[in-house]
Amino acid sequence: MNLAISAPDLYIIAFGVLTLAILLLLIMIVDLKSKLKKFLIGSKTENLTESVESIQSSLKETGIFQEEMRDYLTTVEKRLKKSVQAVHTVRFNPFKGTGSGGNQSFATAFLNENGDGVVISTLYAREHISIFSKPVKKGISEYELSEEEKEAVAGAMAMVK
Repeated sequence: MNLAISAPDLYIIAFGVLTLAILLLLIMIVDLKSKLKKFLIGSKTENLTESVESIQSSLKETGIFQEEMRDYLTTVEKRLKKSVQAVHTVRFNPFKGTGSGGNQSFATAFLNENGDGVVISTLYAREHISIFSKPVKKGISEYELSEEEKEAVAGAMAMVK
């Protein structure tokens, strides 16, 4: 029993092993290329370096946009706090019993979330209409409020809390 392998057989075995290794490497290259294509989806280039640079540029632009939006939303939030958040109207007849005016008179409070704003009231009579405006700070006016104006402010304050 001769276990020795002749030189031509050794060359054939080596050639087979090398061919198998080359096929395996080709399969790995094709697989790597398909993975690279999936990674570069949406990219205008097939160069990995350019693709990474493009992604970094996009991230930088996104960061700038995010900062701009943060500043904008801070400004909007400040303006919103100053805007009218609650409106409450109370209708009434200031001339009870005389029949003059009906329920055409009203008091309306316009307040922001801090309770600052104005209460506007009208007194309606057949001959004329009187309009009054009184500033309100934190739900309180430095001017004396009528019962209807107090009710309008209280109703608006209930909405902002």
